Amino acid sequence: MDQTVTRAALSESAAEATGLSRYDIAQIADRMFELIGEALKTGETVKLTGFGTLEVRSRAERVGRNPRTGDEHRIAPRQTVVFIPSARMRDALDHLASEKA
Repeated sequence: MDQTVTRAALSESAAEATGLSRYDIAQIADRMFELIGEALKTGETVKLTGFGTLEVRSRAERVGRNPRTGDEHRIAPRQTVVFIPSARMRDALDHLASEKA
């Protein structure tokens, strides 16, 4: 069963691991997310060593199709954020998948 890890759960875990208060951890996390968002909004790439990279990519205009009706419609060009896992993260995920198989 898939489980979602929330910001609150991450803060709780970090507080237990560091001995800092949940409030302090939440303040640090909030500021880090703000800084990451600001960097991405200016087109910068955010590299989190050992975890992965976040980068902004442009998506071209394209034609989409309503799966229910089959009607075609134009999808406007836009910017999107992509996550590229680090080699260490890919290896860890591959190892986990091979254990489950």
